[in-house]
Amino acid sequence: MGFSDLKKRSGNVSDLSDKMEKMNDKKSYKDDRYWRPELDKSSNGYAVIRFLPAAGDEELPFARLYTHGFQGKGGWFIENCPTTLGKKCPVCEGNTELWNSGLESDKDIARIRKRRLSYISNILVVSDPTNPQNEGKVFLYKYGKKIFDKIQESMKPEFEDESPVDPFDFWKGANFKLKVRKVAGYINYDKSEFEAPTALFDGDDSRLENLWKSEYSLQDIVAPTEFKSHEDLKEKFDGVIGNDIRSTQDDSFTETAENIEPETTTVSTPAAETEEDALSFFNKLAADDE
Repeated sequence: MGFSDLKKRSGNVSDLSDKMEKMNDKKSYKDDRYWRPELDKSSNGYAVIRFLPAAGDEELPFARLYTHGFQGKGGWFIENCPTTLGKKCPVCEGNTELWNSGLESDKDIARIRKRRLSYISNILVVSDPTNPQNEGKVFLYKYGKKIFDKIQESMKPEFEDESPVDPFDFWKGANFKLKVRKVAGYINYDKSEFEAPTALFDGDDSRLENLWKSEYSLQDIVAPTEFKSHEDLKEKFDGVIGNDIRSTQDDSFTETAENIEPETTTVSTPAAETEEDALSFFNKLAADDE
C-alpha cells in the first residue's frame, strides 16, 4: 500500500473496526445438537426428557465415549480416548506406568489424567421450564454413570413387585424426570426417576416415525475419524506434560469423588484453544460424571 492509498483510507473507521472485531471473535465449541438442563445459582435444575430408541439401523440406543481432560505445564489435553474403539492410548499407557509404581503421589496424578466415561443418547425434551423453546425437539444428551445406572435399574428392577421397563421404547417406555441438585459440593442426580410407562405421542405411529427419522446417528460420534492417531496423541501428550511423566500443573482439574482402576484392565470432543474454553468444557464434563 502506497502513501496515497493510506491517505485515501484516512477517516475510514469502520474498516479497521470490522477487522478488530473479527480478531476478538472467540471460536465457539458449543454443539447445538446437545442438550443440558440449565441450573440455577444453587446448581439445581429440573426437566423431563424421553430417551429414544436406536436410530436407523444402529443396534444400541446409546454410545459409550471415553475422554481425557487435564492440564500440564504445556497447556490442556482434552481429547477422545481411543480405548473407546479398543485401541491403545498413550495417556492410559502413562497412567498404567504411574499406577504400577505403587507411589500414592503417582496414583494421584493418574487419577487426574484418567479417562472419563460418558454415555450419549438421543432424547426428546418433554419439559424444560427454563428453556421452553427446547420442548418437543430432539437432542443428543451426554450423561454419566449415575443416570446410566438408573436406566439399567428400570430394565432389571431389584424387587419382585416391579416390572421391567425399556425406557428407550416408543410405546412402552417412560419419561425421565431429571432432578439436579448440589450435594456436598458435587452435582447429584439421585432424585431423578422414571415416570410410569406410557406411549409417547399416545402411540401415534406417524408422529413416532417422523421423530425416529429425526434422530442423530450415535455411531458417527464414535467413528474412527473422531479419534486422533496414537502418534498424534503421543506428540500432544508429551507437549502437555513435557519430559517428565510426573509433571503437573498446580491448578489442574480437581478429581471428583471417584476411584480409578488400572487402565490396562479394560478397553466428539474438540480441542480447546484457551484455558477458559478448557475449563468451561471440563466443568461440564465433571458434572456428567455424577
